[in-house]
Amino acid sequence: MRTEDQLTGVTLLGNTGVKYPTEYAPEVLETFVNKHSGREYLVTFTCPEFTSLCPKTGQPDFAKIVINYIPRERMVESKSLKLYLFSFRNHGDFHEDCINIIMNDLVKLMDPRYIEVRGIFTPRGGIAIYPFANYGDDEHQWLVKDRLKASFVDSF
Repeated sequence: MRTEDQLTGVTLLGNTGVKYPTEYAPEVLETFVNKHSGREYLVTFTCPEFTSLCPKTGQPDFAKIVINYIPRERMVESKSLKLYLFSFRNHGDFHEDCINIIMNDLVKLMDPRYIEVRGIFTPRGGIAIYPFANYGDDEHQWLVKDRLKASFVDSF
């Protein structure tokens, strides 16, 4: 069981009065201490109902977002991540921009050993777009290159 000290900064989990942001809101992201920072392990989040807006037409875009990361000292709290991803609902940006923004915000928040963000966007106009962005510290540059290379393979 975690102590109250270990949960400092986790304010959204269990809070029934939480307001869903209507605009892009990286400030809602919260972290907690990784109790297993001496071990490398993988955390995966899947958000099958991501939405954003086309920056030109304002039409909605829908995607499944998959985030994989190897934590260091801090980990993202899942409810705050849900609210953060929801905040893109009225955000107008291209698919590629959304994926890179998400990855950059999570790198800044957690300083993970490695992270990757993939967007599997629903086709619109007959074309599906699957942007992929990743980041790794100096010890994980091999993984950055391997995962980027593997993402060129059609595995959907």
